[in-house]
Amino acid sequence: MSIGGPQALASLEEAMRDIRREEDEISRRLARSAEVIAKIKESEAELFRQLAQLRLDPSVQAELDGRISSAESRARETLKAHGKAVEAAQKEIDDLEAARVSLLERRRNAAADLAERQNALDALLQQVSARLDTDPAFLAKRQDAEMLAEVAEQSMEKTRQAEADREEKGKPYRDDPLFSYLWDAGFGTSAYKANNLVRYLDGLVANLVGFQKARPNYAMLNDIPQRLREHAERQEANAQAADAALDTLANEAADEAGGKPLRDAKAKAEADLQAIDAAIVEAEDKRDAASEKLQRLTDGEDPALASAASALAAALGQEDIQTLLAEARLTRTGQDDTIVAQIDESRARLREEEEESRDLRERSKTLAARRRELEDIQWEFKKQRFDDPRSSFGEDKLVGDLLNDFLRGGISAASYWEQWRKSQNWAPGNEWGSGSSSQRRSSSPWPEHGGGFQWPDNSTAGGSSGNRRPRSPGGFGGGWGGGGSSGGGFSRPRTGSSGTRKHSGFKTGGGF
Repeated sequence: MSIGGPQALASLEEAMRDIRREEDEISRRLARSAEVIAKIKESEAELFRQLAQLRLDPSVQAELDGRISSAESRARETLKAHGKAVEAAQKEIDDLEAARVSLLERRRNAAADLAERQNALDALLQQVSARLDTDPAFLAKRQDAEMLAEVAEQSMEKTRQAEADREEKGKPYRDDPLFSYLWDAGFGTSAYKANNLVRYLDGLVANLVGFQKARPNYAMLNDIPQRLREHAERQEANAQAADAALDTLANEAADEAGGKPLRDAKAKAEADLQAIDAAIVEAEDKRDAASEKLQRLTDGEDPALASAASALAAALGQEDIQTLLAEARLTRTGQDDTIVAQIDESRARLREEEEESRDLRERSKTLAARRRELEDIQWEFKKQRFDDPRSSFGEDKLVGDLLNDFLRGGISAASYWEQWRKSQNWAPGNEWGSGSSSQRRSSSPWPEHGGGFQWPDNSTAGGSSGNRRPRSPGGFGGGWGGGGSSGGGFSRPRTGSSGTRKHSGFKTGGGF
């Protein structure tokens, strides 16, 4: 079952929303965890006060209580300030996400507008193309262009065959070290430079291997493909010139039929879409920076919070307090045992909470890395115009099992993107970059590098079929979703240091 380009992009965006929601939830859980840890430590401090009341003199109790209370008060105030900073950082992320969602809605509207412009232009060009198919002058020029294209293709085929012969038949010459030595030295030509002794010795070697007889044959093996390629390139240039002339005639006919206003309107819609895509990238980068800021706050990297927590931990870890706890463990009184058990339980809860926080922080880093990879894939998706309504994908698992595998770390971003590329197809006559300069169609003309019209394929509407190269959708003035193609890897622009490419797996039973 196939899936359309716009629907595929919407599925990727839905996965992106899932990632961002989980990132936000983890941030909130980490913030709550910091509060829980602080309360556990406060509870532990209170238990030590109670233990001191049972076992220490009043004067010693006061000194210990003052120490604990001072550290506790500082930690409480710092935690309060930290909570406000976390809340502010989360609000900033929420605002940026709302702005990004608004841009996505604008993009959907702009894409719909572009599709409407494209459809109007396609309808007009279909009519013009049908008229051109009955125009004797145009048909004559098209026939000439097809003939030149065929000549160019045949010339290139002969060149490829000659080059293959050169590689195959020239191998015995190249594998002979003595022949290769003499050939490289230019023996027997004006390029040969050597003293008399070397000339004499080289002459003996040449007679030994029959060089004078073999050299012309090897020279011809190398010369023929070169001359054939020069001839093929001239024929290709002629075919391209004929193509360009044909394009010019067709574009003039389209302009006369009122195509220029439609083309200009489509170009404007494309420019609007590209501007929105650039704004989306900027919004994503801002949100990424805000997420990193929040992650630092919830990652225990806040210096003030770390200092306050360390002060309280130090106060509770001093020797006299640890001695107090050790002595309470050695004696057997009901009150001592109850307080000691509560302290042990408190510390066990603290270890569990800290371990869970570490797991959450690791998962947050994994989510951030996967989100950036998905942003890269979305960027390439739009850059390659795969969200064009005329684009489709034959493998619906791309938004099902394969997407889940990618999100869980089962396959890399590069592998997942390659699956998209392999599965993608264009509607007839709209293939993206699938032809070469020697592959031409014999129906309606297409523009070579923009500036003209993107003509519909008439091969299914009564036009003649042939092998002129297919063109990408979008025509002149850029592409549907950014234009251009990627030569491999991800080309999404990024600001700052957030563009890491670390791949780490999702935990079993995680989200998505």
